[in-house]
Amino acid sequence: MAAMVRRQRQRPRRLACWALMAVLLADFLALSDTLAVMSVDLGSESMKVAIVKPGVPMEIVLNKESRRKTPVIVTLKENERFFGDSAASMAIKNPKATLRYFQHLLGKQEGNPHVALYRARFPEHELGFDPQRQTVHFKISPQLQFSPEEVLGMVLNYSRSLAEDFAEQPIKDAVITVPAFFNQAERRAVLQAARMAGLKVLQLINDNTATALSYGVFRRKDINSTAQNIMFYDMGSGSTVCTIVTYQTVKTKEAGMQPQLQIRGVGFDRTLGGLEMELRLREHLARLFNEQRKGQKAKDVRENPRAMAKLLREANRLKTVLSANADHMAQIEGLVDDVDFKAKVTRVEFEELCADLFERVPGPVQQALQSAEMNLDEIEQVILVGGATRVPKVQEVLLKAVGKEELGKNINADEAAAMGAVYQAAALSKAFKVKPFVVRDAVIYPILVEFTREVEEESGVRSLKHNKRVLFSRMGPYPQRKVITFNRYSHDFNFHINYGDLGFLGPEDLRVFGSQNLTTVKLKGVGESFKKYPDHESKGIKAHFNLDESGVLSLDRVESVFETLVEDSPEEESTLTKLGNTISSLFGGGTKDTPDTKENGTDTVQEEEESPAEGSKDEPGEQAELKEEAEAPMEDTSQPPPPEPKGDAAPEGEKAAEKENGEKSAAQKPSEKGKAGSEGVPPAPEEEKKQKPARKQRMVEEIGVELVVLDLPDLPEDKLAHSAQKLQDLTLRDLEKQEREKAANSLEAFIFETQDKLYQPEYQEVSTEEQREDISGKLNAASTWLEDEGFGATTVMLKEKLTELRKLCQGLFFRVEERKKWPERLSALDNLLNHSSMFLKGARLIPEMDQIFTEVEMTTLEKVINETWAWKNATVAEQAKLPATEKPVLLSKDIEAKMMALDREVQYLLNKAKFAKPRPRPKDKNGTRAEHPLNASASDQEEKVIPPPGQTEDAKPISEPEKETRSEPADAEPLELGGPGAESEQKEQPTGQKQTLKNDEL
Repeated sequence: MAAMVRRQRQRPRRLACWALMAVLLADFLALSDTLAVMSVDLGSESMKVAIVKPGVPMEIVLNKESRRKTPVIVTLKENERFFGDSAASMAIKNPKATLRYFQHLLGKQEGNPHVALYRARFPEHELGFDPQRQTVHFKISPQLQFSPEEVLGMVLNYSRSLAEDFAEQPIKDAVITVPAFFNQAERRAVLQAARMAGLKVLQLINDNTATALSYGVFRRKDINSTAQNIMFYDMGSGSTVCTIVTYQTVKTKEAGMQPQLQIRGVGFDRTLGGLEMELRLREHLARLFNEQRKGQKAKDVRENPRAMAKLLREANRLKTVLSANADHMAQIEGLVDDVDFKAKVTRVEFEELCADLFERVPGPVQQALQSAEMNLDEIEQVILVGGATRVPKVQEVLLKAVGKEELGKNINADEAAAMGAVYQAAALSKAFKVKPFVVRDAVIYPILVEFTREVEEESGVRSLKHNKRVLFSRMGPYPQRKVITFNRYSHDFNFHINYGDLGFLGPEDLRVFGSQNLTTVKLKGVGESFKKYPDHESKGIKAHFNLDESGVLSLDRVESVFETLVEDSPEEESTLTKLGNTISSLFGGGTKDTPDTKENGTDTVQEEEESPAEGSKDEPGEQAELKEEAEAPMEDTSQPPPPEPKGDAAPEGEKAAEKENGEKSAAQKPSEKGKAGSEGVPPAPEEEKKQKPARKQRMVEEIGVELVVLDLPDLPEDKLAHSAQKLQDLTLRDLEKQEREKAANSLEAFIFETQDKLYQPEYQEVSTEEQREDISGKLNAASTWLEDEGFGATTVMLKEKLTELRKLCQGLFFRVEERKKWPERLSALDNLLNHSSMFLKGARLIPEMDQIFTEVEMTTLEKVINETWAWKNATVAEQAKLPATEKPVLLSKDIEAKMMALDREVQYLLNKAKFAKPRPRPKDKNGTRAEHPLNASASDQEEKVIPPPGQTEDAKPISEPEKETRSEPADAEPLELGGPGAESEQKEQPTGQKQTLKNDEL
């Protein structure tokens, strides 16, 4: 019985160990799959891709044209696709199939003003209607129809291919930038496009936040505890965003004092950008061209899509040139009907065309200041971001609006967002460790919860009351989790998630914004939960919301929570509680458990801290409690969120309740003290407490949730999978096409090169006329086949044809290559033989007393030299007898093998000589050394030490040889000492004297 109890106690520990090992293994596998991460700065006109991989810190990816930015353009044909610069060149030839600026249609329904604006800007595109989602799609042909999400998925997949080619390894994780003004529908559309492309999105980061992060990372040393307010004015191709950012160091729990950026204010204009300026210029150029052909009764150039594509490209170039010049000549060859266009445009004319656009430049600045509740005096610097800010008039109007001496240009206007996003990607990835930089982004559009319930008035009349509670307030920080508690519901009910007050948007912006209703939540199972726990006290229906790092709202779960007082019975601990205690002990927490934590071991709900709720002051029993979860990320715990307006504070009754609950017994959780209200169970008498201590037990029942999306329905899973498969098929088709083109090019190149070689002297020397005619005939046949049937040939057929021709010409090429290698190889062999023979001769001349090589070693080397000479002479003679058209017997690989064998023997002897120790000289009977041999080198004679007059060499003390350590090679043979006289000679030396030895003896 005791053994069974021990086994039961050990089982939770084993389970915990296995769980820990599984977590570690999962982390290791995730680490091995994410060695490189990427970021995509997805602009309206172009995109910048950056990567981080081991050894390559934050680098912008070069595309196939070695450019740092790539146009966001896709050309879709029946059998091929083009991206980037290739697609941009195709816009002139096939404007209908070339899609650009399609991001403006993401998350938009057919009736959105932006859809009508897109049709007006690009009339060459046919937009179809999706009745299920009320959205539009591109209709290139009956077979080619793609939604904006699918087109964006193609671009994201192409960006990943660029990053993988640059990083030379697969990449799956990415951080993607989106405009700060994107709402929930637009953000979900980008996430769906990334899923179609097979990308794992670590985060959707606002482009203004990414820019601010890049600015702060490279100026980390300048950030201190004093707040610095920086304004970033970002005017790109499609929109303008103005952001106020506060930099300062804050204390974090994990890493101490770290720099932080906090988004304080945001203002934007969705349509103010470089594209609108280019469209104004295009219209101006079209009007000038029509005036030039006014008397020729020609058609309006606006009716020709190719001509308008040419004019738009010229307008883009003209806008760039006029930023640095007062005037420029616009010219296009063969604009329409082979008619050239040429006209002079001045900067003054350009500014007059865009006068109303320049008047809108200060608008985002004012919005940002209002949302941040700041004035211009608090802004230390205004920094320009985006390509359109290079227009001089924009800088002039902005400088006047902000009232500064100058505008900051100390940031890369094109690549700042990509660099900030890739830094965030490295921080989020498990494969890299970067210096912490706290990022506190801000909610642009407030989100609230609305619900209606039936109330009974004093007169007994029942009426419906509509309640609103702000879930995420405007400019509040995120990511953040919130919990809203419904106290007076005991049956199934519905509530709504909508946007809050959008009064800061103008009427036109509200129309573009779309639906202000997000989701209707239908709860099922509330009544059943009350029936399941009739004796428990209800703590309300808790709905857990999450606004994640990407700014996307989700409803995690809805729970019905009950509490009751139960007697404390430690013997009846559940297995789950035991497992939890075991895991806690594994991490060092087993010995620190307090009675409070043990008593609440069955509590499955994390209590949340109280958070101020906006709305009218209802009666205490009717107010839905809004609470913020305690499990907040590092960014949220580093510094308390900015205080809400005074009108949003909690009622005094709630504060009093919290104070009263703080005086309860220690048996209650600290997190529960702020939760229990006046409905708590009255305390039991003191006698019962002493006999049977009671504690609160919490029971949680999951509530079924049905979500009805109101703003823009997401793609169903089956259609999302179908779109992903469609994009994958297109990618495979492109890869197969590239492979086939590569095989066809290789075959064609081989045919032309071989036909040319047949007439070269070196090839004619080793082939007969019949052999050359046979090869030439088959090459001509293959060339004819490639021209006639090669268009329909598969990749396999092309590769087989190339293999057949290479096999046919293999012997010819082999003979030519061998003859090219012979002179160099034979010369090297002769040199090696000569040097080896000289080395062997010198080795044999070494006196027997100084000989370090054995007779076997020298005989072996002599044998290898003789065999190599004999093989060389015989093979060369045999080769001379063979005709050049036959297969040679003298092969370069055999020459190299002989050289390696001979070199190996010589190197062995050289290494032995290098590490050999010389033998000591024997002495004559008179105690002096033997006479130096006649053949000894002069250096040896010079190294001999002559003792002073009156003192002989043997009178000097000798060093202790047994204490001297010498390193010898492993393959060196030990040298014998100079006979028995040497040992006796050492013993006869006086211990107090030293003997002077030669340098080669030490």
